[in-house]
Amino acid sequence: MAQMIQLEENGLHIVIRVTDEQDVRLLHFGASPFDPSLVGEKQEEGFRLLELQLSGDDRAEYHGRTHRATFPGLRMRYAGHVDSRNEIGRKLEIAMADPQTGLKSVSHLQFYTGTTVVRSWTVLVNEGREAVGVEYVSSFALTGIDKEGTLDRDKKMWVSIPHTGWQSEIQWRTNTLPELGLSHYTDRSSKRISCSNTGSWSAAEHIPMAVVENAQAGTSLVWQIEHNGSWHWELIDQFDFLTLLISGPTEHDNHWWKQLSPGEEFVSVPVAVGSVKGGFEEAIGQLTTYRRAIRRPNDDNRLLRVIFNDYMNCLWGSPTTEKLLPLIDAAAEIGSEYFCIDAGWYAPGEWWDGVGEWLTSQERFPEGIEYVLGYIREKGMIPGLWLELEVMGIRSPKLAEADDSWFFKRHGKRVKDRSRYQLDYRNPAVIAHANEVIRRLVEDYGVGYIKMDYNINAGIGTETDSDSFGDGLLQHNRAYLAWLDGIFAKYPDLVIENCSSGGMRMDYAMLSRHSIQSTSDQEDYAKYAAIAASSPSALTPEQSAIWSYPLREGDDEEVIFNMVNALLLRVHQSGHVAELSPRRRALVKEALDYYKTIRGDIRESLPFWPLGLPKSEDDWVSFGLRNGDRVYVAVWRIRGPESEIALPLPQLAGTELSARIAYPAENDSSVAWNREIGELKVKLPREKTARLIELRIQ
Repeated sequence: MAQMIQLEENGLHIVIRVTDEQDVRLLHFGASPFDPSLVGEKQEEGFRLLELQLSGDDRAEYHGRTHRATFPGLRMRYAGHVDSRNEIGRKLEIAMADPQTGLKSVSHLQFYTGTTVVRSWTVLVNEGREAVGVEYVSSFALTGIDKEGTLDRDKKMWVSIPHTGWQSEIQWRTNTLPELGLSHYTDRSSKRISCSNTGSWSAAEHIPMAVVENAQAGTSLVWQIEHNGSWHWELIDQFDFLTLLISGPTEHDNHWWKQLSPGEEFVSVPVAVGSVKGGFEEAIGQLTTYRRAIRRPNDDNRLLRVIFNDYMNCLWGSPTTEKLLPLIDAAAEIGSEYFCIDAGWYAPGEWWDGVGEWLTSQERFPEGIEYVLGYIREKGMIPGLWLELEVMGIRSPKLAEADDSWFFKRHGKRVKDRSRYQLDYRNPAVIAHANEVIRRLVEDYGVGYIKMDYNINAGIGTETDSDSFGDGLLQHNRAYLAWLDGIFAKYPDLVIENCSSGGMRMDYAMLSRHSIQSTSDQEDYAKYAAIAASSPSALTPEQSAIWSYPLREGDDEEVIFNMVNALLLRVHQSGHVAELSPRRRALVKEALDYYKTIRGDIRESLPFWPLGLPKSEDDWVSFGLRNGDRVYVAVWRIRGPESEIALPLPQLAGTELSARIAYPAENDSSVAWNREIGELKVKLPREKTARLIELRIQ
């Protein structure tokens, strides 16, 4: 019997039709109500709620490498739905079944009160008599994202993709569909716009998210894939509409294949999808609200304590008692609240391929590292240490206690990358090893902060106890998250920074657990500005750790630039602060003192970009945060002849407000607010200068 399932929740409109034949079609998912006249009867066939491909089953249509027209996806039939509420918000579950194989699917849509973003995932249960092989299952599928507006999609649709890389993180590029090669020549083609990640660095080339804007309709669709391994999304055309398909790993894209025996269940990778009225900033605003809602409650994101770390442009992974003591004194003097000893504390000399025991080097710390950690506490700071617990060096003494079952294997060989082996967190012996290291650091050493690094990419996965390499990787990914959950349950006050050679694992499987994320290993403070300014698009401002590392040979403006990089995010202070001149050190302290007066706003603010999303080639970069009547704007002049810039703030046009340069207090710059046109004019006389501007709405 045909029926319509219609929801309006938190400003989000969802329409699902169940046909007389019990076919389930997602007709609408958007911030505006559904207009039935926009979708023809024949076109409705492409509005699949689920795409699902089993091995040995057919494919329909000219699909190319796309994941549309799948079987039994086209064969699944409605088997009921549940519309309920829980402590988070509303929850919709739609069940379907395949009459041939007995495979059942349940599509989950979890709403969150206060945001137009939902979490979506699929559960498969084999209720048949024979095993089935799963090649692809969507976590979310939506056709018709371009249906609103009269213009052709080539002219009204814009796709924003966050490219990323080591020391070059979060570089957004926005393009039309033709610019990405998907021109509107026919009602369907074999072309796709797609992003995939294969391996254990989830953000090796792209942040697992994107935004699509319908400029004519004035709406945007935003999504993120909440997984710490392989994933895939694609934009395709069919039935003369655009379709978005989002999933975790797939066989054709990521070497993943899963066999489901009778009675077995598989849960897909969760994704978040939202629709907003407005453009990129409005989409990121809703996603920021959602990210805060799903994050593990913790004091670190409430207090935003200042972290000093001795690595970047400082000790470079070679700490000793002698080097650390004056640095600790200086870090305390400028107002640091954590002091983290970075890499190298566990071994003398070159240590890269020998890591794995995590015992103190007596050569570096003759009195024991406990002495230095105690000294940090005496100075009023919480001590921290660097770890890389997911790997073991190929020359680690700990290998004597391990066997092949501890590690990823492919083709009978241990997986090796950058002279390290990848530990398999499905193995109880590995878990016991990791638990003991954490116990020793927290209970014996008194550590309250751990910088958890991860400097290899384990590739497509492991063959051990898995149906495919990708299946082994997915199981490990989830086992690691379960281990992490257990550590936070046991040590709720422990802060663990998520670091993967900087930001190579910047995803919300990790960031729903970790309170803080290393954003980059970028060593040039001027290049860091664009990364810092872009970072609130990929994670909440209060989770975004930005290095500030004044140089020994720098001048006042270099210190100021470094500090502005971090002042609206999480301060990751470093540099040889003990060797700075009194004036330059005072500039660092002035910045941290000011930061402590505004960090309560940072944790509740939403970001905006007056000059648009920054690019590495830009002469000027700017981003801001707004929390009610308090607005903060960071502006950097990188290069170029122009000493003055006009920052458009149309959302504040007509607003009476005060504007001042809040940092540094002494400066040769100027700022002026034009209320009528909503424009902030800033003058910075020199290249490589930066200022933090504070606006107060009257």
